Amino acid sequence: MAATVAPPAAPPTTSATIRSLTAAGHHAAALRALSSLAASSASIDHFALPPAIKSAAALRDARAARALHAASLRRALLHRPTPAVANALLTAYARCGDLDAALALFAATPPDLRDAVSYNSLISALCLFRLWEDALDALRAMLDEGRHAVSSFTLVSVLLACSHLVADHRLGREAHAFALKNGFLDEGSERFPFNALLSMYARLGRVDDAQRLFRTAASSSPSGSDVVTWNTMISLLVQGGRCDEAVAVLYDMVAAGVRPDAVTFASALPACSRLEMLALGREMHAFVLKDDDLAANSFVASALVDMYAGNEKVDNARSVFDMVPEPSRQLGMWNAMICGYAQAGMDEEALDLFARMEAEAGCAPSETTMAGVLPACARSEAFAGKEAVHGYVVKRGMAGNRFVQNALMDMYARLGRMDVARSIFAMIDLPDVVSWNTLVTGCIVQGLIADAFQLVTEMQLPPPMEDVVGQAACMPNNITLMTLLPGCAVLAAPARGKEIHGYAVRHALESDIAVGSALVDMYAKCGCLALSRAVFDRLPRRNVITWNVLIMAYGMHGLGDEAVALFDRMEASGEATPNEVTFIAVLAACSHSGLVDRGLELFHGMKRDHGVDPTPDLYACVVDVLGRAGRLDEAYSIISSMEPGQHQVSAWSSMLGACRLHRNVALGEIAAERLFELEPDEASHYVLLCNIYSAAGMWEKSVAVRGRMRQRGVAKEPGCSWIELDGAIHRFMAGESSHPASAEVHAHMDTLWERMRREGYAPDTSCVLHDVDEAEKVAMLRYHSEKLAIAFGLLRAPPGATIRVAKNLRVCNDCHEAAKFMSRMVGREIVLRDVRRFHHFRDGNCSCGDYW
Repeated sequence: MAATVAPPAAPPTTSATIRSLTAAGHHAAALRALSSLAASSASIDHFALPPAIKSAAALRDARAARALHAASLRRALLHRPTPAVANALLTAYARCGDLDAALALFAATPPDLRDAVSYNSLISALCLFRLWEDALDALRAMLDEGRHAVSSFTLVSVLLACSHLVADHRLGREAHAFALKNGFLDEGSERFPFNALLSMYARLGRVDDAQRLFRTAASSSPSGSDVVTWNTMISLLVQGGRCDEAVAVLYDMVAAGVRPDAVTFASALPACSRLEMLALGREMHAFVLKDDDLAANSFVASALVDMYAGNEKVDNARSVFDMVPEPSRQLGMWNAMICGYAQAGMDEEALDLFARMEAEAGCAPSETTMAGVLPACARSEAFAGKEAVHGYVVKRGMAGNRFVQNALMDMYARLGRMDVARSIFAMIDLPDVVSWNTLVTGCIVQGLIADAFQLVTEMQLPPPMEDVVGQAACMPNNITLMTLLPGCAVLAAPARGKEIHGYAVRHALESDIAVGSALVDMYAKCGCLALSRAVFDRLPRRNVITWNVLIMAYGMHGLGDEAVALFDRMEASGEATPNEVTFIAVLAACSHSGLVDRGLELFHGMKRDHGVDPTPDLYACVVDVLGRAGRLDEAYSIISSMEPGQHQVSAWSSMLGACRLHRNVALGEIAAERLFELEPDEASHYVLLCNIYSAAGMWEKSVAVRGRMRQRGVAKEPGCSWIELDGAIHRFMAGESSHPASAEVHAHMDTLWERMRREGYAPDTSCVLHDVDEAEKVAMLRYHSEKLAIAFGLLRAPPGATIRVAKNLRVCNDCHEAAKFMSRMVGREIVLRDVRRFHHFRDGNCSCGDYW
């Protein structure tokens, strides 16, 4: 019988075994090895304990750290023969979240047994807990002892502390001087202090100083700056919003012969999103694909996903995501793809990926995941358990996270639960500008414009002294202004918009491309087209949104030729590529100004010349172009060429509006019946058909349509007009008497009415949808909401001031005619904005040329 051969015995555990396991990141194995060593006849020495303690710190295992502390005390190894064990324990306690234990350990160490590493560990622990002043006090104590030299590790922690003491830049400059004096910044020395110095200046808001320091070093020895230094500068510039300069540094880096690494691309790719530089992002992607290590790096892949999603190329982002094998997908990549879907409004896709993330990949969501997916939960009609997500967040222990709280506030605001949003806001200690902006946005979304402005006033007040001493007020930023400006546009309140513009100028935010675009839009929608164009012309750089906003503005103001000319200039400049919204804007301009041939030319050439596919909204635009011009049969043919279904709603709606304009009963009935099938609860469809029947004197059919509305419980939205005077918004409803100045306004309207009648004005009673006698129809027309708002403006506005009125519905024919008469009688310009466009009335004429 063959002899049984025993397997070779495992090599005995030694201190070297533990050190190698810790160095390789196998921390649990390192702790098991130490236990094995303790159980053997071999003794644990001062070489085995420090790496084991480091593994406990890496695992955030406070219990293991305390056990190792006890083992070191039993063996008298805590401070002997060196303080290495005590130093490692100090760091471990801090990383496990027990600062008191760390400080007690340091205090119990006899001063003569402390070394420089002891102080470095203490300073680092204090920085970990953001006790910046205490960290500098520890440095002073170290220097007072006079026995320990400051190392590069000490200096890095000190510079980190100085970077957070924003109130006293002097300390940072002193640390810089110390580094220079002691040779830490000399050529050939370690780069850690230099990189920390760059970060310090950037955190203190002195990015220009950081750049000067970097440029000086790079010019003296371009290739001498290591890749970490270049990466540090790129990252600082991107984080500071100076993406153009970050891209320039990237190009300089390559020109200096320094090869970009994974951190370079992870830092630089976000600049491509913010600058909308898709071409550069693709160039970086091509570079990455040529290097197997870079292509396999999960941080680079995450940055690529984020870059493509930020440039609205979600399909490309998903392609990058799918190319990474599932086991290699880090949490950051899942987050980037989920957020990309959510930002693109692809809510079902975001929720599906979120479900797969944990169920299939076993990847637990983080606070960033929840902050990304919550907006999709709020918007998705298919997702019913919206408020249940809040419970999920609480169970996961994320309810106290600032980002998650902001996302929850946004979700509840979108659901119309502003009370819950405010209660979450009240739970935040010292809310930052993002939290304030989230609540302000919620108010704007819910139409609570006055509340939004009140919140912006409150955010600028310093917090109560009992809450925090020395905490500065929270100042509105570019996001705040971008959020508020549309509120001014909704209210047609240029006075408030000008206040925001003034703030933007004072705080150097006017040149921000997003703020600039919002200002262009606000002035245009408030009827101040000249100011809108002036802001547009002053912007140093414009994106497609800026161009679209002004093209749309010219169209809304009836300046179709100017809108088309601006479109041509956009093409020629190459500054932005026309997209679907661009063509919606320019086609709407052609529609409002009767530029039918040019509109058709643009529609038929957009796919060929710009790669823009015709969408349902674009079909609706070309139907509107043809319909307003009376070419109803051609418009009908366009709709008939579309695939039948829900996406035809906008086109049929345009068709119905054109039939009302041209009093075509037959086609109007066809369009209305299609709309009743597709959108049976939309009141405007019934109202337009009533208009068509009433104008044709078909009262029985008009009454039947109103009966149909009542049967379905569909109510017509009441007409409302408003005007801003002295910072206040004054609203009027047809015939209403709730306004404090109602009696005075009605009396003034009576005076204007009689004068208009004497000067030839004849009321257009076809605008009245009720079958009553002519005298009653005339009486009803007299107190339409837009007439009352104009009368109030003429009473209260300064002499000669332009009267600016907005209405929530389309202005009726009679009010349009009356406004022409009033503008001539009083010698004032009257600007009337309805739901579709602007009308500028001067000297008895309207800017629309009665083509509307």
